[in-house]
Amino acid sequence: MNNPLFAPCSYRLRSSALASGLIVAAALSACGKTGGDTTAGQKLDAAVAATAQAAAEAKAKAEVSMAKAGDAMKDATQKAEAAGSSAGGGMAATADDLLITASVASELAKDADLSALKIDVDTKGGVVTLNGPAPSAVARDRASAVAKRIKGVTSVENKLVVKSS
Repeated sequence: MNNPLFAPCSYRLRSSALASGLIVAAALSACGKTGGDTTAGQKLDAAVAATAQAAAEAKAKAEVSMAKAGDAMKDATQKAEAAGSSAGGGMAATADDLLITASVASELAKDADLSALKIDVDTKGGVVTLNGPAPSAVARDRASAVAKRIKGVTSVENKLVVKSS
């Protein structure tokens, strides 16, 4: 009896098990798996996935870095603007002081009693300082009054010395 249908039961079971094993092996090899080993395709897929993950992480870090850099630039710009404003204010104050000094000296030169004298006029922050000789106490006081009339003068420090004749 060579007919497999009439073969003993153990032969049929062995044949069925062998056939099932071959089918499982074929199915596993068809999807690229052979018992637990990783195929080249799977390794490539894993490498691509890892690269994509690393790129996503790098992009996230770059975005954070760019945001920090943007904040730093904004802060630096604000500081520069503030410094420019204070520097500009300082330059404007210096220009105002120079204008005040020139105006006071010009008005003193118009006064007959004071024009012949060497009166040094200095201005800082709107405060005028007068140094030098004065022919009399009246002329000394008049020099203060002249300086106080000039626009931008906040106060006058009269250090004129009355010279005796």
